[in-house]
Amino acid sequence: MRLLRRALALLAGIVMSLGAAHAQDESPLVFFRIGNGSTAGTYYPIGGIIATAISNPPGGSPCDEGGACGVPGLLASALASAGSVANVESVGKGVIESGFAQADVAYWAQTGTGNFAGLPPIENLRAIANLYPEALHIVARADAGIAGIGDLRGKRVSLDEPGSGTLVDARLVLDAAGLKDRDLTVMHLPAARAAVAMRDGDLDAFFFVGGYPAPAISQLAGQIDVTLVPIADEVADKLTTDGSFFIRDTLPRNTYRGMQTDLTTLSVGALWVTSAEQPDDLIYAITRVLWNDNTMRQLEYGHPIGKRIRRENALKGVAVPLHPGAARYYREAGLLR
Repeated sequence: MRLLRRALALLAGIVMSLGAAHAQDESPLVFFRIGNGSTAGTYYPIGGIIATAISNPPGGSPCDEGGACGVPGLLASALASAGSVANVESVGKGVIESGFAQADVAYWAQTGTGNFAGLPPIENLRAIANLYPEALHIVARADAGIAGIGDLRGKRVSLDEPGSGTLVDARLVLDAAGLKDRDLTVMHLPAARAAVAMRDGDLDAFFFVGGYPAPAISQLAGQIDVTLVPIADEVADKLTTDGSFFIRDTLPRNTYRGMQTDLTTLSVGALWVTSAEQPDDLIYAITRVLWNDNTMRQLEYGHPIGKRIRRENALKGVAVPLHPGAARYYREAGLLR
């Protein structure tokens, strides 16, 4: 009996020692939230893919054994939100660790200029990467008689909800075309609700800024006949001057059902932003994993816009300061001096 007790005590000691060693080997769990946009837009699916790619919580198999290839100890999650404006404000306040935002919105927020003039600048806003160009969509019912932006006068038009980057850009486009809110019947619906309203005959047109093809627009185009409204040169000229974040872009034909020709439009970069308070080593590790081959494959096969996310474009249009951790990665990768 005495030998049995000694054997059991020895075994218990070994188990405790192994457990302690295992616990020491495991990285502490770190939560990292990514503010996206509405579930009907492009931010949300791209955010989900990136969150999965950069995650590697304790207890999983190593990457070379078929496990996660993310940042050890990291558990990232993609959160639905109102969009760019809401995301930069939440990041600045420390409500979330990171978020996606249009390049113009991020710059105005960080500097307290443009549409953020008169508000305290969000000085701690920092960039991780430019991801992809977001195209301006103006979607109209085919029977609404809207062939150009001027035809929106007197129509029921959704500019998207407060807190979205789409609302900011929609107002800029309307102003460049000489239209004010009073010239329209303005509604503030996110893309999914705007698509339902248009399908039900309660809306004539809506704005959306995001990667293409946008799920809400693709689904709507499969249900009713819609038309995409082009951005005329005289409007584009006013919005693509020096210092502007808009660039001329094209929606390829057949992006949505019924598109027989390419469509002239504008786009603005989609940035992934965080705060200056996030640890340098963490952001360095996240940036390194974002641009590794495994993540690139997940993005390429996970969503059509994923093919447009390329490391060589990571610093294009980034007008807010880089986070030091991200800058460290880009210097090592030869993309930043």
